[in-house]
Amino acid sequence: MVPKNEYAPYFEQYLQLVDQEKYIVENLIESQKEFDATLRNLDASKHNFAYEEGKWTLKELVQHTIDTERVFTYRALCFARNDKTDLPGFDQDIFTHNDNSNERKFEDLLNEMKVVRVSSIALFKSFPDEVLKRIGVASNNKMSVRALGYLFSGHQLHHLNIVKERYL
Repeated sequence: MVPKNEYAPYFEQYLQLVDQEKYIVENLIESQKEFDATLRNLDASKHNFAYEEGKWTLKELVQHTIDTERVFTYRALCFARNDKTDLPGFDQDIFTHNDNSNERKFEDLLNEMKVVRVSSIALFKSFPDEVLKRIGVASNNKMSVRALGYLFSGHQLHHLNIVKERYL
C-alpha cells in the first residue's frame, strides 16, 4: 500500500481503484488491456459523442488520458532521478481545449495510448525498489514515484468507469 503521505488527498480516488498488492507494472498492463479492449469495441458513432454539454467526447477522454500519463511520467522520471525542482501543475481543460483529438482517428488515439503505456511500463521496470520511495513536489504537493506508478492505472480505470457508465 502506498502511504497517504506519498500523495495529495485528491489522488485517493484513483489509488483506490488499483490493487496495490500487485506490482505497479502488473496494474499498468492489466488496466491498459481492459481500457483498450473496451474502447476498441465501441461503435464509431460514439467516438465524437459527449454524454452531456461541456463534457469530453470519447476522443478527448482518450487524449486526456494520454496527456496526463505523459505529464505524470515526466514527474516520475524527475523524482526517480532525485531532481528536487518543484514541478508545475497542468490544466487539463487547457490541454483538452488545445488538442485536436476530435479531428483524429479513434484508432490512432488508442494506438498512441498503447505506445505511451508501453513506455511507462519500461520506465517503471527500470526503477529499483528504493527509487520508488523517492518523493518530489508537483503542483505544490508531495508525490512519490510509487504513488505515480499506481496513479497511472487508477486514472485510466477512473475514465474507463466513466466510459462504461456513460458511453456504453
